[in-house]
Amino acid sequence: MINALSTDAPIGNGWRVDEAVRAAAIAEHEIETLRDDAALRTITDFAAALCEAPISLVSIVEASRQTFLSRTGLEPSETPRETSFCAYAMLGDDIMVVPDARLDPRFATNPLVTGEMGIRFYAGVPLVSQDGIPLGSLCIIDRTPRAGLTPFQRQGLRVLAADVLNRLSDSRTSAISRATIADSEGRFRVLADSMPQMVWSTLPDGFHDYYNARWYEFTGTAPGSTDGDGWNDIFHPEDQERAWGVWRHSLATGTPYQIEYRLRHRDGTYRWTLGRALPMTDTSGAVTRWIGTCTDIHEQKLASEEREVIAQELSHRIKNIFAVISGLITFAARAHPEFKGIAEDLRHRVTALGRAHDFVRPHSAQSRPQAEQTSLHGLLDALFLPYQSTNASRLHVGGTDVAIDDRSATPLALLFHELATNATKYGALSNDTGAVTVTSIVDGDEIMLIWEEQGGPAVEQPESTGFGAQLIDLSASRQLGGKVAHDWAADGLRVVVEVSKAALSRG
Repeated sequence: MINALSTDAPIGNGWRVDEAVRAAAIAEHEIETLRDDAALRTITDFAAALCEAPISLVSIVEASRQTFLSRTGLEPSETPRETSFCAYAMLGDDIMVVPDARLDPRFATNPLVTGEMGIRFYAGVPLVSQDGIPLGSLCIIDRTPRAGLTPFQRQGLRVLAADVLNRLSDSRTSAISRATIADSEGRFRVLADSMPQMVWSTLPDGFHDYYNARWYEFTGTAPGSTDGDGWNDIFHPEDQERAWGVWRHSLATGTPYQIEYRLRHRDGTYRWTLGRALPMTDTSGAVTRWIGTCTDIHEQKLASEEREVIAQELSHRIKNIFAVISGLITFAARAHPEFKGIAEDLRHRVTALGRAHDFVRPHSAQSRPQAEQTSLHGLLDALFLPYQSTNASRLHVGGTDVAIDDRSATPLALLFHELATNATKYGALSNDTGAVTVTSIVDGDEIMLIWEEQGGPAVEQPESTGFGAQLIDLSASRQLGGKVAHDWAADGLRVVVEVSKAALSRG
């Protein structure tokens, strides 16, 4: 596996790698001068925000190391040359994009990929001097794979890379340095104004001091009128306190800011907007600036709400179907009294399935169960409610709660309904003193569900396997991919069901 370039390898512009390295090293004294340069930091801050990436670097590749003149979101100021992605990027003619470094043979075993830094996505613009000398790269890095960059992000990175080269070439005098900074800020504003999103930035304490043209175009406010905390006045009154709370939390903790709220449009209507911001930090981790965006998501929000209403209506109709089937079974049993017992068992099973469906189905804010809908304990509590005594709880659910989903709710409902029904007929719930305990135990990726009966009549293992026992085995082994064991102890039945976490929740 190759993690470093051969010094004999020819490159496209006629330079050999060893020649390029020596040429890049000529300006080593300038590298020290430009470390942590404020103008370069502005560029890496904006590159990270533009590409929504946690890390952005201006990297100069030398003979044995790569030095970061500016870095956003990264603590080290340099790394060995043999691990450098930028050593490859600087030799190209355009942006080098690595969608997933673990799948790229050049970088799959690179310590920056396999180690603590965990690089997965990389995009670097070559930094080539006016003389054609490869110097390094302006790059953005993410710890999760990506498909690539948008055309707008590519264009923005090229503009920012040109600013970096201007800064490098104009670093010898303070006058030129000030001109470069002004030019960089001007390019920043032009780039921000051309973005489809509303762009804003704040001081470390959250004071808003910049908005792009799109913000003023959308809100219809006068330039400067929303500086400071004036932005909150154009939020919907019902969203203002919530937005302040989320923003204060981000300022206090340094965590990325994200919230959906209604923003007043210039026509006076309120439109749903997604607000995001990333903190820019210095080498000590202190926040130096926040850069954020606002994206109009009004149509997507309305469509999502419509889909939720439709899902709730369909689910409600399915719930009614359970009730209709249960009624049909009862009606049929009246015409055939000899099947009353079978019909009653079937009706109870259908009712149990209905309760399981009602627990996991989409709900409105008013109908949503108190328990988390992905909670095994919540499902069991709802399922056992008809078996509980009016005086005291006789079925106790304990242990570590486990996540479930709509796929596992049905077999779980059938399994535990069958156990509860049998306990009511023959076991611990058939008298006034018995009780049942259900305990869930998590062991790594495996789940153990233990059903224990106490205080009931003495039990004996049946001579033959009935339909109920077959249903329990079908639910546990075939539908959940687990196994079930019965212990017919004299003092009470004990059933152990072993399944995997993946069988209970796709998450």
